[in-house]
Amino acid sequence: MEDTMKTIDVVGAVITNEEGQILCALRSEKMSQPGMWEFPGGKIESGETHEQSLVREIREELGCEILVGELLSDDTYEYPAVRVRLITYFAAIGSGTPVPNEHEKLEWVDRADLMRLEWARADIPAVEKLVGKR
Repeated sequence: MEDTMKTIDVVGAVITNEEGQILCALRSEKMSQPGMWEFPGGKIESGETHEQSLVREIREELGCEILVGELLSDDTYEYPAVRVRLITYFAAIGSGTPVPNEHEKLEWVDRADLMRLEWARADIPAVEKLVGKR
């Protein structure tokens, strides 16, 4: 049987601040999976590198510039209707202050407290790596 499920490639940013806290974004009512937490990011556009896509998405979603660091994880999660490949990078704010243009709210969270949030399924492998569970 052939695999007809659509795969969407997306990038996510694990943005850290000087205190080592991680920026977490709460999905709004207008988004799929409202009320779930995620790392900000979005779909990779044709012709973009992962890093270019992440810089563009963060500029659009959070209104700030980031510096993309090393790869954290590359995981695939199958939702009922779509397969999501989430490629997550560490990042830092280059300039500006993040604002929730699309999300319900943003929160700086200590790494040790990440598992207390209710995460979108695709983000869980990256969260587990961050807290040392994987």
